[in-house]
Amino acid sequence: MVEKQLDIPILFPEDPKAAEESAQLLIDTLQKHDGIAEVAVDLATGVLSLKYDPARIAAEVVDGVARDLGLKLSRRVRRQIVDVDSSLYRVVNNSLEETLSKTPGVFRVAINPVAHTVTIRYRDREGLATVVQKLEAEGFPPLEEEKARAPFWIRNQGLIWAALTLLFLLAGVAIERFELAPAAPWLPIFFFVLAYLTGGHQGLKEALKDLRHGHLNIDFLMITAAVGAALIGEWAEGATLLFLFTLAEALEDYAMDRTRSAVEALTKLRPNEATVRRGEDEVRVPVEEVQVGEVVIVRPGEEIPLDGVVLQGETLVNQASITGESAPVHKGPGDDVFAGTMNLDGAIDVRVTKMAKDSTLAKIIEMVAEAQSQRAPTQRLIDRFAHPYALGVLISVGLVILAGTYGFGMPFQDVFYKAMTLLVVASPCALVISTPASVLSGIAAGARNGILFKGGVHLENTAKVNVLAFDKTGTLTYGRPVVTDVIALNGLGENELLRLVAAAEMRSEHPIAQAIVEEARKRQLDVPQPEAFRAIPGKGVRAQIAGRELIVGSHRIVREMGNGHREAPIPEVALSLQREGKTTIFVLDGGDLLGVIAVADLPREDAAETIAALRSLGIKRIAMLTGDYEPVAQHIAQQLGVDEVYAELLPGDKVEIIRRLQDHGAVGMVGDGINDAPALALADVGVAMGAAGTDVAMETADIVLMADDLGKLPFTFRLARRARAIIYQNLAFSVAVIIALVITTFTVGLSLPLAVIGHEGSTIIVVLNGLRLLRAK
Repeated sequence: MVEKQLDIPILFPEDPKAAEESAQLLIDTLQKHDGIAEVAVDLATGVLSLKYDPARIAAEVVDGVARDLGLKLSRRVRRQIVDVDSSLYRVVNNSLEETLSKTPGVFRVAINPVAHTVTIRYRDREGLATVVQKLEAEGFPPLEEEKARAPFWIRNQGLIWAALTLLFLLAGVAIERFELAPAAPWLPIFFFVLAYLTGGHQGLKEALKDLRHGHLNIDFLMITAAVGAALIGEWAEGATLLFLFTLAEALEDYAMDRTRSAVEALTKLRPNEATVRRGEDEVRVPVEEVQVGEVVIVRPGEEIPLDGVVLQGETLVNQASITGESAPVHKGPGDDVFAGTMNLDGAIDVRVTKMAKDSTLAKIIEMVAEAQSQRAPTQRLIDRFAHPYALGVLISVGLVILAGTYGFGMPFQDVFYKAMTLLVVASPCALVISTPASVLSGIAAGARNGILFKGGVHLENTAKVNVLAFDKTGTLTYGRPVVTDVIALNGLGENELLRLVAAAEMRSEHPIAQAIVEEARKRQLDVPQPEAFRAIPGKGVRAQIAGRELIVGSHRIVREMGNGHREAPIPEVALSLQREGKTTIFVLDGGDLLGVIAVADLPREDAAETIAALRSLGIKRIAMLTGDYEPVAQHIAQQLGVDEVYAELLPGDKVEIIRRLQDHGAVGMVGDGINDAPALALADVGVAMGAAGTDVAMETADIVLMADDLGKLPFTFRLARRARAIIYQNLAFSVAVIIALVITTFTVGLSLPLAVIGHEGSTIIVVLNGLRLLRAK
């Protein structure tokens, strides 16, 4: 027996009983497979341990069965992403998530404080409805579509509350300083109280919400500091604190709206209506009502409403919104088009292949929303740290008051003021917002360039990759054979030889045959119809053309049929072509060799440049994995500058190669997302290229490159490394500011207003620093 451990991303319910039931279902199903003896699941880590007999079931089969079953189990979980009409990012939301995740019928709830979304994974509709009700009770109602068209005073409540706070603050200060109401000494206090109410009511609500769940948030620390200032008679300073806090919160919300808008713009790409041909009529209908198989008419200047195939007409399409391609793409009959792309200059008829909810654009929007709901590792670490940190700040404040008053004999009012200042400067607001601001901006920048990161964890992991494995066919090469050489012998012209071979191969479906026919078409040769045709299994074809008895095929043809069926040597010109990694096709007329045609799956034009760019970004080892012959693989590797070549592999072999490469560091795997799905799943980061319209590829990989463009890969790694750098910058800056402000508070002394300016200023700076990623191109 062999023991095997698999780390499979299975979504188990939060409820322990439901999780155990799901795990048992997984175990029972796996044990039914012949050769698998024992199965165990660690619910905490998601690691699956199996004992199996390699003589009865192969390792790659075990891996594939387990992963496929895990994916099916996870798909039983439904998901709903709810946009929330409230600012969540100041909330230390682990407590609320834990509470909501315990709702019957609900597996997991994830709050994205920056994107203002709540992702609910549930088993039944009752559980979903209960969570939504609880969110409303907590003050987070679902966002209504009309919100975007709401009046200014609703959309900018934060700024209005800040302005009112400032107005009441200035009134109180003016009355107090210039003694404008000597007969009413209570009037300044009255205006300060109004400033407290307008500036602190929202923070108080947020603080009380978290306190009910046993957690402290930043709002609680700020409200405590403001109330403390009032208790020692420093009403003006407390009101100033609340004004600056409210203003900073409004400005931060505005800045984060820039990031959210970059993603929300995707939802505005698809038109709401489509022109559908029904009988003799052209009818405008909502896109949701258009069925698969119907024909939509798209005129110049209109956006394509649904995914489909062009039936009639030709045009140029700007599909940058889907693939990130900068240049328009020519589309004609038989070509795929995507919802949300722009038809530029021709009218086309499109047969719909996917309903609106299943379109490529809809999947992109869903994947980006899902990516936003997943916290990056750094963010998860900060979230766990935030509550104990806030508690530690409160304890430290209490100790400062006790030590200063009773230990050093300082006046209570001075000590208390210094303690309240400490409460403000030590609050981890910038620290909490630093990572999500950068991650969300990175995901948005990628989506706008046709690169979909399926979560912050993959954005961070991509930055760590130092070993990269490529599937050869279709990734480093074009994935289709093309004619590279036509060598005519016995006095025959090059075009004449190609014309005859194309005639012999025109009825074959083999990719090499199609490549030869395509080359003849490109040269505009007149290709005759064969008078007779017969396939020679495993060797080639026999055809009668223009009085010639042609035999076209591999080197076996020459060995067996050359010179009257006597074994003949392979010509040197053919051997030379084979040494270059090309496939040679021999052409015989009777027993005479008329010529040789070479075909090859050529490297992409930008492949060598891409690999060089990846090396400059810190990728230390680059490997090529292929099922192709060793000489072919080695020749391409030499052209491109690949370090290691693994050839003649079966799909299961690629998995083993990835495991070996992981001994040298974090491994990224780049493929088409279909034939190499197990290798993509095992790699630390799996990248599927050219996945637009390919559902399997979009589900399989951690990162999806929508365009069939290898040149997007360096940008992907550059964006990930830049995002990681900005995250580290933000963390270092946030911690440094807190330390500097705390030291200043205890040495030079710091007023509450200056403390708030330093605290909130650092928060705004880290948000703006994260937003720099939106400009990445």
